[in-house]
Amino acid sequence: MKRKTLFFTLASLLFIVGCTTKNKMETNPFLVEYNTPFKIAPFEEIKNHHYMPAFIKGMEEQNKNIAAIVENKEAPTFENTIEALEYSDDILAKVSNVFYNLTSSNTNDSIKAIAQEVAPLLSKHSDAIFLNKDLFERIKTVYNQKDQLNLPKEAAKLLTETYESFARGGANLPEEAKEEFSKINGRLAVLTLQFGDNVLNETNNYIMVVDNEADLKGLPKNSIDAASQLASKKGYDGKWVFTTHKPSMIPFLQYAENRDLREKLFNAYINRGDNDNEYDNKKIISEIVSLRIRRAELLGYKNHASFILERNMAKTPEAVYKKLAYLMDKAQVVAKKEAKDMQQIINSEGGNFKLQPWDWWYYAEKVKMKKYNLDENEIRPYFELKNVIDGALYTANQLYGLQFEKKEGLPLPHPDAIAFEVKESTGYHVGILYMDFHPRESKRGGAWMNSFRKQHRRDGLDVTPIITMVCNFTSPTDDTPSLLSIDEVETLFHEFGHCLHGLLSDCTYRSLSGTAVPRDFVELPSQVMEHWSTHPTLLKYYAKNYKTGEIIPDELIAKIENSGKFNQGFATTEYLAAAILDMDYHTLTEPIKGDINEFEKASIKKMNLIPEIVSRYRSTYFQHVFSGGYSAGYYAYIWAAILDSDAFDSFEEKGIFDQETATKFRTNILEKGGTEDAMEMYINFKGNEPDENALLRDRGLI
Repeated sequence: MKRKTLFFTLASLLFIVGCTTKNKMETNPFLVEYNTPFKIAPFEEIKNHHYMPAFIKGMEEQNKNIAAIVENKEAPTFENTIEALEYSDDILAKVSNVFYNLTSSNTNDSIKAIAQEVAPLLSKHSDAIFLNKDLFERIKTVYNQKDQLNLPKEAAKLLTETYESFARGGANLPEEAKEEFSKINGRLAVLTLQFGDNVLNETNNYIMVVDNEADLKGLPKNSIDAASQLASKKGYDGKWVFTTHKPSMIPFLQYAENRDLREKLFNAYINRGDNDNEYDNKKIISEIVSLRIRRAELLGYKNHASFILERNMAKTPEAVYKKLAYLMDKAQVVAKKEAKDMQQIINSEGGNFKLQPWDWWYYAEKVKMKKYNLDENEIRPYFELKNVIDGALYTANQLYGLQFEKKEGLPLPHPDAIAFEVKESTGYHVGILYMDFHPRESKRGGAWMNSFRKQHRRDGLDVTPIITMVCNFTSPTDDTPSLLSIDEVETLFHEFGHCLHGLLSDCTYRSLSGTAVPRDFVELPSQVMEHWSTHPTLLKYYAKNYKTGEIIPDELIAKIENSGKFNQGFATTEYLAAAILDMDYHTLTEPIKGDINEFEKASIKKMNLIPEIVSRYRSTYFQHVFSGGYSAGYYAYIWAAILDSDAFDSFEEKGIFDQETATKFRTNILEKGGTEDAMEMYINFKGNEPDENALLRDRGLI
């Protein structure tokens, strides 16, 4: 590590304006102004060898800027200390925004190696800033004067956030503890990356090859065609290949009559990272949990959860546990009824077995057909991907007047991505939106939104956002376009809601803009959008048969509505199990002494989870918690679900496109970023605190 670090430090001297490759001067795109439309990163010009020199240069630039702040002979002020710090990392922000988006959506072995190399360097760099005693003294001086400064509201919030970030970043630690604190952060940076890489490798490495056509019985044609295409791509011509990527796995679990193969594929999914091989995550989890415990202890917190939740709406682990336990009681009552309905079908068909987790999707489909006469394959033809995109864009237009113009010729982060210019109804430029929809081996699983550039204002100029949404939806086949399930439709609207949060941000400071809000508030703008996705009014606009162009008939809309609360006991219970597991790890005050699987089993037993349901995320592939930003925060989705159910009631009362309600939501929620207290923002929109029973009614749990 030392040799490589030295090499890159020396190499950075050659990269101040460019780099030498094959005796020819080559410009490093990150170290010059982007000469592209809307100043988008020139993705096609960026090569992997550009990243490390740009990271090094970015750290050097920020260090010089911080030295200038510290050495300033003038008394500390908001402008020469807090704002100067806010603006200190221009190059580092440029390279980080591109690199970390691509590590998730278009990675390769070279990028993975760079990520492992740079993680401890960035952690050390960050710690050097937070642990800079002289810098903190200047920040503290300004903070202690905050009541006399009469700062604008957003500036006052930036001051408070800056001071608290330094305090939580170890600035108040005694000198002897700072070195240990920094080492912990550096090690965590490496471990969390390794965890995510292991999950991606496990997911990509597993395939289930089916060579007997009889084993495909029950599967819809599009799933069979996709499996055949994948088999040919992987060298299994004439066979069918299924993977643990959800667009491949879920239809198999829903429809395949071969129970043994359902069990095989399901177990491959839930055992990712738990196979005692080079990608096993159990030891990594133990170390991550132990390091988080020690870091919280150094900072004076009881546990990691207390440290995290202090800045969230929930505030304390006790408040989270209380909410989760209340909802689990309600959800499991319904889940047990759902399991009973499925067992009755098993028995009526002469099945001599008890319902198991790998049976749930299969028999849930049968119950849905029996109760609601709704076959998902009957409705998929109405949810062609391009039509669903049109529905989401139309919703934003009707609510906020936004226009979306598809743009050709813009730099793309991946050839699969599409780009839109987003404008106000007046034609004023809002930002750029990328969408990237289908699985590939270079992309991690799941769905997410992120920023290549966050909205902010600098020197009196608006810096507009560049937003990306990345998903893993059902891929098209040779003769069928991408046809989405209801879950995928809701996911598209969900991530689009996050995108609107980033696009419509109207803030001065980058660190407070867009989605820079508490974890248990950030899912409000995304989850509230799901309510529009299957609303009858909107379905009549965008849900068109991909072959005939026929609008979805009222009969199918009624079936979708009637089945809207179907299987919510299962969906809520499996989610809550993961949220409680997360909290159990992060309320520990001592390192885990035994096996990770034993700890997980004890957690599941304590919550009395019914055996027919497995936690949505088992520990060894729980990326939200061990390689994402949701440690002690996975509960946030259900916390925000209370907000979104209550918020959507306001739209339904006056009409789902009511302009007055939409304007209040935009100005009080979407535009504010993290410039105000989250509950204060919600009350300004709604007029009152949220009613948790709105969620229970929405899901049919009461």
